[in-house]
Amino acid sequence: MSVIQIEEKDFFEKTKKGKVLVDCYADWCGPCRMLSPIIDELSDEVNDCLFYKLNVDNAEKITDKYKIMSIPTVLFFNDGELKMTIVGLRSKDDFKELLEKI
Repeated sequence: MSVIQIEEKDFFEKTKKGKVLVDCYADWCGPCRMLSPIIDELSDEVNDCLFYKLNVDNAEKITDKYKIMSIPTVLFFNDGELKMTIVGLRSKDDFKELLEKI
């Protein structure tokens, strides 16, 4: 499975069914660029989750709703309900463990 870029207008539709991980990033963010390949690898290894990327520079409503003040921020949803928010870099194994908990 691959990581799919989504826009703010599609956010709620895309996150309402099943397990979903959303990588909230900005193009100018160094740690975000470091996290991107980790999320890409994770998406290839985990089959029961959808993986999305959301550019926070183009998603003011989402950043306000979920109080995203630092990036990278990763949002974990299950059937549309926010289950967990992680700020900063983590290892692929850390993200795998977190996905198993939701």
